Amino acid sequence: MNDPVAATGRQFEIVHGAARAVVTEVGAALRSFDVDGVAYSETYDADRLPPGGAGAVLVPWPNRVTDGRWTLEREPQQLALTEPDRHNAIHGLLRHTAWTVVEHAESTIVLHAMVPVQPGWPVPLLTSIGYALDDSGLTVTHTVENLGKRAVPFGVGVHPYPRAGLAETDECTLRLAAATVLPVDPERLLPVRPPRALEGDEQDFRRGRRLAGVLLDTAFGGAAPDPGDSLIRHSLTDPAGHGVELWADAVFKWVQVYTNDEFPGRGRAVAIEPMTCPPDALNSGTDLITLNPGEDWIAQWGLRPF
Repeated sequence: MNDPVAATGRQFEIVHGAARAVVTEVGAALRSFDVDGVAYSETYDADRLPPGGAGAVLVPWPNRVTDGRWTLEREPQQLALTEPDRHNAIHGLLRHTAWTVVEHAESTIVLHAMVPVQPGWPVPLLTSIGYALDDSGLTVTHTVENLGKRAVPFGVGVHPYPRAGLAETDECTLRLAAATVLPVDPERLLPVRPPRALEGDEQDFRRGRRLAGVLLDTAFGGAAPDPGDSLIRHSLTDPAGHGVELWADAVFKWVQVYTNDEFPGRGRAVAIEPMTCPPDALNSGTDLITLNPGEDWIAQWGLRPF
């Protein structure tokens, strides 16, 4: 008789000096990241589904698709409604897939998964995610390859919950390198108007705002590197000035921020989700990436304690 399998499958550990991360087989999710025993990513038990999408890899689209419907070359597509209460398809097709480990060394791991042709998705993709620890922190590398016979648009996102060490979430300051916010229907969280510029209002986090009393399930756009930099940088900082930076390649122009008041063992936590495109991009076309047959795409993000 086989041993019972945890809800998130096998657990893969990587280490570099005092840094340690654990990645799950199911969903290829980041389940923990700590340095010297101090957590810089929220964690959860291996034998439960990731709470609030923690660590999830969002491919071939992040966020929501209205009614699960979109069109490719005038062909209607109908995705499964994986957010039934809001009648949406949400967060791609690989969150509950068992990924295959193709490389695993002491400080690195690479996992592959295929997005097969299925209802609502007519072009096969091969995707991989690599996690690597070094002296600066954790680097995550995404690749997507078009295995099909025609071009297809897609997006990539990820759903980490960065943590500023031992500090409570409400004590921390959130800074976002985002210049716009996307107005959405409060019931279905779908776009209702174009992004609007942030000009010092209560949703402007460019200079940092303390999270006490802040409730967000919000898509921010216009994320861009500072002048002279090549990376987008968001951060979560404790009252003493220590914390964690979430950096991302410039293609991650969007970031969803979600304050979760029921994260197991923590109560309140915050997800900072880099995305290449906004909610419902399969319908709007905004910032979608198009891959021709045989083409591939690569991009990175990471977590850096400071």
